[in-house]
Formats: sequence, structure tokens, C-alpha cells
Amino acid sequence: MLAEMRIQGLGVIDDATLELHTGLTVVTGETGAGKTMVVTGLHLLSGGRADASRVRTGAQRAVVEGRFETTPDSPAAKVATGAGAQPDDDGSLLALRTMTADGRSRAHLGGRSVPNAVLAELADQVLAVHGQNDQLRLTRSGEQRAVLDRFAGSPVLHPLAEYQRVRAEWVAAARELAERTERSRELAREADLLRHGLAEIEAVNPEPGEDAALVDEARRLADVDQLRELATGAQLALSGAVDGDPDAPGAIGLVGEARRRLAGAEDPVLRELEPRVAEAAAVLADVGGELAAYLDRLDADPARLEQVLARQAELKQLTRKYAADVDGVLAWAEDARGRLSGMDTSEEAIAALAARRDELAAELAEHARVVSAARAEAAGRLAEAVTAELAGLAMQQARLEVVVRLRETDHEDSCALPLDGATVHAGTEGVDEVELHLVAHSGAPSLPIHKGASGGELSRVMLALEVVLADADTVPTLVFDEVDAGVGGRAAVEIGRRLARLARTHQVVVVTHLPQVAAYADRHLVVDKSSADGGLTRSDVRVVDDDRRVVELARMLAGLESTETGRAHAEELLNTAAEHKAERGRRPKGRSATRNG
Repeated sequence: MLAEMRIQGLGVIDDATLELHTGLTVVTGETGAGKTMVVTGLHLLSGGRADASRVRTGAQRAVVEGRFETTPDSPAAKVATGAGAQPDDDGSLLALRTMTADGRSRAHLGGRSVPNAVLAELADQVLAVHGQNDQLRLTRSGEQRAVLDRFAGSPVLHPLAEYQRVRAEWVAAARELAERTERSRELAREADLLRHGLAEIEAVNPEPGEDAALVDEARRLADVDQLRELATGAQLALSGAVDGDPDAPGAIGLVGEARRRLAGAEDPVLRELEPRVAEAAAVLADVGGELAAYLDRLDADPARLEQVLARQAELKQLTRKYAADVDGVLAWAEDARGRLSGMDTSEEAIAALAARRDELAAELAEHARVVSAARAEAAGRLAEAVTAELAGLAMQQARLEVVVRLRETDHEDSCALPLDGATVHAGTEGVDEVELHLVAHSGAPSLPIHKGASGGELSRVMLALEVVLADADTVPTLVFDEVDAGVGGRAAVEIGRRLARLARTHQVVVVTHLPQVAAYADRHLVVDKSSADGGLTRSDVRVVDDDRRVVELARMLAGLESTETGRAHAEELLNTAAEHKAERGRRPKGRSATRNG
């Protein structure tokens, strides 16, 4: 839950702290006092768009800070942990959003700088703000379907997950089939080119690294005379003259002489050097032997040179076409084989892919039927429950209808699915269109709510839905901004009662101008405005209770704080609200009491 929120430099609010109740908190105040800044602050804490025009005139920046009370294993705590945030010493989580007058914005969570998206992810777990924009969203078919699915719960969500899994495979198979069919000629030409290239490479049959090895061999064959001269000179330097000329001793003979001298020395220090010289003699003898073997193999071989040059020419033809070297040519061939395996445009391959698509379509249709049936069953229950709530909101003759129908389409649709003799659009959320209809009174036509409901009626429909959906809503804090717009009299009292009912299972924050609603608050916050230095208006937020609360309700009722009639009416409202809440508290706390009491 949101335990506390501090606002600085936002709109008309200079610096204010809101301490929120675990139950129902109402925010009231005169028009222009800054009540909407409370909701704006909550939107900022939810990662919403930062509007620089909201920064208070003369201030360099606006700051909104919220303290959320969470448990270590809650979804909110997992979001924070994933972002590297740390809870405070008391286990609460601090979220901070700042925006400057030049439009820059920064977000912090648990003392760590985070993207705004992290605050949005946190808000999805802890906070739901309902305002005029939410009422507009409620008129959209996708939002209405989401409301029904939320009410239905697992009977819809589980088969819907299976539907989405199969649909992904079905879409992929259909797309591949269409691509292969439409591009069959192009793919056939490309496949012919790949096969030709592979045949050419396989005919030459290059070996990895063969081109580099041939370069070395060709160099040796071409330079055989020079190499023989170099190797012979080196061998003479090691072994000496062939005829044993003492004036031309070799390195091996000189080292042998040094070894004999050291071995015969009387000084032990010199004798200790003899083994090391022996090692050198052995190394020189090995090198001499290898040079002799090299010279034995080093014969001029014009035929072999011609073979090597011819092989190099073959490889050069491949490297000119396919890659810079033989290893690259072999890699191209491997890739070409893989591409060919996915380019089978034969009638057999097309038929097999079409069969797979149809098999997945049949499986998808079965999942769609289960989802549609679950939605139809839930639609009746949702309509009945919301209609009962509307009766208590001064809409006794109104009736909500939840219409679930197939979204039919034609065969030109890329997601067209045959289903029970019809062709439907298989969207990501199923094959159904969901639409909320309102019958405003007895004898009135059933119309979509955006046509059949006024602004005040739409507000009451939305509140009725929220009350009905309370048990299905895992978000702990619900915020309502002017949800009672266009409502008065008995309906306003019933809105207050239902908000109080919601507050038994959720933390509820309401910005309202209706005293009938404010009377049901567990905590009443008032936004006051006054003129500051320089003529600027500034607002503060204070908690009112007891007599001060009566004065505020009287102001809301009559516009004047001191009228006896207004005070009497305010006290009556408070007493009535207290009786309703006490009566509610005496009822059982089970699901039926929460939903229908």
C-alpha cells in the first residue's frame, strides 16, 4: 500500500505531505486548490509522462516521493530487487520522481536511479489510477474484453494461454506456407544457384587450409636451387668439409673438441661444463641429420610443380566466386546446404506444410471454443453483478449487458480461422468481440455504453465494475479521480458506500467534490490554497477530523463554512456514513459480504 506521498513544486502545491489511510482516504478542496495535483503526482510515481508545464512557477523542479509498504515476497519487492533497489530500514520502499522546468525527468527507486519504465512496472503491482481517461478507455472493445477476462479469471486465462501458444505456431506455419507458395519461382531460381555452387565446390573438393599449404609447396618447388644452396651451406657449417679438411672444421667437430678438453680438465669447475656442451653437440647433430634428410628430398620436380599450380588455379576459381579463401568457401557451402533444406518448394513439401497449418488450425479452433464458452458464461455473471450494483447507484431501471460474439472476417484476412461453419479473425486475445451494452431504463434500447450512457452514468458503470471486480484485483491501492463527476443526491451516497466497501479489501484514495462521498472517509485530506508572496497561489494539504471535518463538509454542501444548516447536514451525513460502515462491519467478512453487502 501507499503509506505516504510528498509533493514539492508541483502546480500550485509548494510542499505538502499526504499521510494515507489503509482504508478510504478522500481528498477535497475548493476548485483550483490543486486536488488534481495529487493525481498528477501519482501518475508521475507510476512512471507517467513528465509535463514541464506542471512545475510550479518560480521553482526549478518538481519532486514527488512515495513510500510503499511491501512484503519481501510481494511482486512489488521482486520488481525492486530486479532493479537493484533496496528497501528502507523499516522494510518500506521509497520511489522518487523529479522533473525540471526544462523538461528533464529522473526516477529513483530504493535509493537507486532507475528508468521510468521500472516505476511503471512497480505501479502495475501496487497502484491503479482511475480517472476520466480510464472512463474513455472503458468505451474501447479491447478494454471491455480485458474487464471480462479479469472477472472470469483462470477459466478464461488458462485456455487463453494455450490458445496463444498454438496461435503463434499456426501463424508461423501459415506465413511460411504463403511465402513458399508466393515465392516458389524465386526460391526455385535461388535453389538452382545454390545447387550449382555446391556442385562446383564438391567437384573441386577442397580441403581446409589447402590453399595456404599449396602456396608453401609451390614456393619450395620453384626455388629448389636456392634452397639446396642454403641447406648445403648450413650443413657444411655444422659438419665441416666432406674430405675432412682440417682447415675447414665444422661446428660439430669444434664442439666435440671442446667437450674432450673439458672432460680431461683437472679443475672440477671445468668438468661440470662438459655435460652442457654434450647437450649442444647432440642438438647440432640432430639439426645436421635433418638438413641431410631435407637435401635428400629436395629434388627438382617440374611435374609436381605443374600439378600444384594447376590445383591452385582450381581453388582460385572457387575463391573468386564464393569467398576470400578455401575455409570461407567451405563455410559458404555449409550455409548453402542449410538454406537449401528450408527451400523445398516441391509439391510434397508444400502439401506437408499445408497439412501442418490445417492441423494447427483445428487445434487452435478447439482452444478458441473453450475460451469463448468461458467468456460467455462469465459475461452473464458479470452483467448480473454489475446490474445489481447499478440499482444501488440510483440506476434502478438500468441493466448492463455483456455481449460476446465471434469476430467474423473473410478469407483475405491473414489470420482467418474456420470455426463452426464461419470464418473468424483469430487475434492474439481470441476470436471474440466483447462489448458492454447499457439498457438505460425499461423499454430503452440496448446500446453500447459509449452511446447509451451519459458522463455520470459512465462514471457509475465504471465504479460498479470496480466494486464487482474487487476480489479479482490484486493491486492493493485504487485511486479514483472525480469518478463521481455528474452525480449527486442519493447516487452520491451510494457511491460513498461502495467506495467504503472497496476500502475493506483495498486501500482506496478518492479525489471528490461530493460531501456524500467524503463522509465515508477513514481519513479526510483537504487541499487549501492561499496567496503567497509575489501574488502566486500556493496550496497545502492537511488532515481534518472531528469539528474541522464537519466544517469542510458544510463548505462542500452549502459553500459556506458557518451556516447552521450546513453544519447540521454535515453532521447528519457523517452519522449516516458511520452507521452504514458499522453495519457493514457487523456482517460476515466472506466473499458474499464483500461483493454484495
